[in-house]
Amino acid sequence: MAHKLLTLLSDFGLNDAYVGMMKGVIYQINPALTIVDLTHEVPPKNIAAAQFHLINAYPYFPAGSVHVAVVDPGVGGTRRAIALELTDGFLVGADNGLLTELARRRSILHAVELSNSRYWRSAELSATFHGRDIFAPVGAHLASGIAIQDLGTAIDPATLVELPIAAHKSTPTGYTGNIQHIDRFGNVITNIPGDAVRDKSWSIIVNRVTVPGCRVYGDVPAGKPLALIGSHGWIEIAVNGGDAHFQLRLNWTDSIKVAIEPQLIKA
Repeated sequence: MAHKLLTLLSDFGLNDAYVGMMKGVIYQINPALTIVDLTHEVPPKNIAAAQFHLINAYPYFPAGSVHVAVVDPGVGGTRRAIALELTDGFLVGADNGLLTELARRRSILHAVELSNSRYWRSAELSATFHGRDIFAPVGAHLASGIAIQDLGTAIDPATLVELPIAAHKSTPTGYTGNIQHIDRFGNVITNIPGDAVRDKSWSIIVNRVTVPGCRVYGDVPAGKPLALIGSHGWIEIAVNGGDAHFQLRLNWTDSIKVAIEPQLIKA
C-alpha cells in the first residue's frame, strides 16, 4: 500500500475538536499516513484567503502529496464535492473556487465528483461537516493508493467553479490591485506580483497615503509603513515593527495602487 503525505487546511481554528476529528477519521483508514497542518486559521468562510495559503504552500511538498482544503460555506447545499489529480499532486475539497486557480496553474489529469459513498466515512452524511464525512476520508484513501477514478464520477475541468477575484491591472502610471490576504502580523498581501516592480522605483498609494517601495522592513524607521516584495512573491504592505492592517486602516475590499517612477527605471 502506497503511503503519501496528506495536508489539511481549514477555517476551523483550534478551539474546537473539528480538526482532531478529521485526523481521527484519516488514521482510522490508515494510521501510517503523515499529516501536515497547513493552517486552520483561515478567516471563517474566506475562500480567497484559503486559496492564497494553498497556492503558496503547494510547491513546498513532495510530488504526489494529497491536499485536503476545507473552507466550505456551501456545505450541505448544491455545490459539488470534488477531487483533482494534477501532474504533481492531488486536491480534495468543495467545488467553490478554492482549488481551481491552483489546478489551472498546473495540468489537471483527472477531475471527479465524490459520489462513491464507499470512500466516505459513512453513507449517512452530516449536513454541516463534510470535512469529516467526505473530504478527510477521501484524502486518506487517495494517500493510501486508491485511484481517483474509483472515488466518483468524472467531470469536465472546464466546469469547475471560478473564484470571482479581480486580477491586477496595468495603468498608465503603474498598477491597480486588491488585497488577497492579511496575515497575523498585520502585513497586507496584495494580488500584484513582485515582478511588476522589481528593479524599479515605486510606491503604494492607499487611503490617500503614499507608502514607499522598499527591499526589507528595516529600510524605514520603526513604526513607519513600507511596501516590499514578500517571500510569497506578491507586493506586501507592512509597518516596520507594527501592524499595517490596523495602522493604515486597510480592509479586504480596499483597492491598492502602485505608482512607478518611469525616469528611475533601471536600464
